[in-house]
Amino acid sequence: MRVVVADDAVLLREGLVRLLAEEGHQVLAAVGDGPSLVEAVLRHRPDVSVVDVRMPPTHTDEGLRAAIATRAQLPGAPMLVLSQYVEASYAAELVADGSGAVGYLLKDRVARVEEFLDALARVAGGGTVLDPQVVAQMLAGHRRDGALGALTARERELLALMAEGHSNTAIARRLVLSASAVEKHIGSIFAKLGLPPDDTQHRRVLAVLAYLRA
Repeated sequence: MRVVVADDAVLLREGLVRLLAEEGHQVLAAVGDGPSLVEAVLRHRPDVSVVDVRMPPTHTDEGLRAAIATRAQLPGAPMLVLSQYVEASYAAELVADGSGAVGYLLKDRVARVEEFLDALARVAGGGTVLDPQVVAQMLAGHRRDGALGALTARERELLALMAEGHSNTAIARRLVLSASAVEKHIGSIFAKLGLPPDDTQHRRVLAVLAYLRA
């Protein structure tokens, strides 16, 4: 994959560059601030970008804002955002356009190299990947009113796994279900959330977005 890395912490940035290079990926640019990220992505058109949430000047959410601004100029540009802490609101903003190809992981996940690389590949392939801890936090505070309240416990479990970016095959393996059973449950989720077939928007992403907004 062709990758752009954006992180103001030199050690982490160089560590990511080295890790990606060792895994056979090409790092097109490694930058330390939001404007440089936007410029690098528009110039190089990478397969995916790895972006720290907090960058100069205020070290709050500049990285996230830069990722969103980049996607506004280059719709669907794959972005994997890394954060030191769980911020479900950041994850919601990231997936808000409903086009997929986004991920939100805690930085600790990078140390689990296989998980990190798997998430990177899924985002590059157009998927949506949320850190399991983000999903767990949302589940803990989950309100059971509205459309999501109509979901069964099993359907909520499937939706959480969808939010983590798992494929139907992976979900079936995880929950010890048949592929047809998973498809049936997901069809029910789409119906209860009012998501009819639509060629212009990704229903899995929209379902995750509904989950994040609950």
